[in-house]
Amino acid sequence: MARRKTRVNALKDALLPAHDHSATSPAGLRRRAFIALLGGAAAWPLAASSSAGQQSGAGKPRVGVLEPYAAADPGYRMREALRDVGLEEGRDLTVEWRYAESETARIPALAAELAQLKLDAIVAIGDVAIQAVRQAAPMTPIIAGTDDLVGEGHAASLNRPGGNVTGISIMASELNAKRLELLKEAVPSASRVLVLWDPATGTFHLPLLRSVAEALGAQLEVQEVRQREDLQGAFDKAQSWRAKAVNVLASPLLHALRQPIIDGAAVHRLPAIYQWEESARAGGLMSYGPFRRDVYQAIARQLVRVLKGTPPAQLPVEQPAKFELVINLKTAKALGLEIPPTLLARADAVIE
Repeated sequence: MARRKTRVNALKDALLPAHDHSATSPAGLRRRAFIALLGGAAAWPLAASSSAGQQSGAGKPRVGVLEPYAAADPGYRMREALRDVGLEEGRDLTVEWRYAESETARIPALAAELAQLKLDAIVAIGDVAIQAVRQAAPMTPIIAGTDDLVGEGHAASLNRPGGNVTGISIMASELNAKRLELLKEAVPSASRVLVLWDPATGTFHLPLLRSVAEALGAQLEVQEVRQREDLQGAFDKAQSWRAKAVNVLASPLLHALRQPIIDGAAVHRLPAIYQWEESARAGGLMSYGPFRRDVYQAIARQLVRVLKGTPPAQLPVEQPAKFELVINLKTAKALGLEIPPTLLARADAVIE
């Protein structure tokens, strides 16, 4: 019950939080303090913890990165984040890159490959990747990016994660529900909403989503998507059920499938909202979620601390502080929608 209250309160607090980029705002001051502390991470000697250091031997730290996406989608973001904190691959550390190419079934084998390399730390993106790495390399520090590290069972709490996993939780449950609210604001007539859900992300997202739907007077039809082939059945259901909009829940798989989802929504003339801004820029109606670069920078910061010897158990899990709303007016026009001016005014980016 306490967890549910926390989620509901977090949702209320997250309702389109102010995007304060001012240098004098609390977020700006924290950023300045962090930059001052970082000072140029490339100059820091990166020393892995003693156990990991013994595994990988002398020399620069050796790190693995396991992402569920294709190498170019959005694998470049982790490379960008390493540069953001002053780390240069080859000069400051060696990185073993593994990409599942949007095929979830490949992840355990890739995790096993990384475990065999006896690395100093592994970055794992998404619940399935984290589970696979924990099983394959139970003693290796893991820096994770996922929906909810606590809810998925990878960390005991945000402040004291315990174990060998820390990283960033992107508040997916709260944001899934927030996206439904934004969708209803954009399309007030959307009394029936198709929900695309990846079962690999767990069921703990759904109760809050259903609670918010009830408050908004919306009915939900939750459709499981485990692979691309499931999308046709989901859109067929949307048509027979006379759905008026689509809420695409947080999921590495669903993000990887964003283009066929966008295309399916266009064919069925369904306004849809997505997690990441790439989807809105690729033709989706709207997106709302954390700034992607901020998420990867948080992972890179945690990695620096782990490589300098801080155990993951002692590193609090981070959560995003800023969120971006992107609206594609070209898509709205194609759907015959008029986005309310009050919603447009709050958008971080409008595609025309």
